[in-house]
Amino acid sequence: MIRLAALFSLIATVALAQPVPEPDGFRGEPYRAPVPATLSGAQVTDGPGAVTLHEAGAVFIDAMPRKKRPENLPEGTVWRDPVHMTIPGAIWLYDTGYDAISGVEAERLAQGLAAATDGKLDAPVVIFCQAECWMSWNAAKRAVGLGYRNIIWFPGGTNDWEAQGRDLVKAQP
Repeated sequence: MIRLAALFSLIATVALAQPVPEPDGFRGEPYRAPVPATLSGAQVTDGPGAVTLHEAGAVFIDAMPRKKRPENLPEGTVWRDPVHMTIPGAIWLYDTGYDAISGVEAERLAQGLAAATDGKLDAPVVIFCQAECWMSWNAAKRAVGLGYRNIIWFPGGTNDWEAQGRDLVKAQP
């Protein structure tokens, strides 16, 4: 019985060590899951690299979704958006990282990127959310599809940022 448990443990360890392949399209639920190490058409950075890019003035785009008012709240209930913390100077283009997005979200991403880069398709743009979150991967893939040539995906996101000893600030949508 002990050998069987050890075998299952070994199989689980090997399965976890396998790289996550890039999907052909966009990734849906669950969004909080292991992510690939790559994104075709983009570069990938880690925490120290993100700090260096931030200090160099790269554009940072936060792709975390915005919490919506619950539909079942009684009439007259006051709803306050929960605080969302992000990397200083980042532009929060919320709801642009789902696998399927509406025209409103697609326009938010396209216009947000254009405004942040002054329309320069080769400007360095770092796209992030949290660690092991497909939202930033999806949003970065969309940015590549829009013709941006210097997209840098930061898969560690705000978690990695804080691990570098850096502070987060309150985001403004």
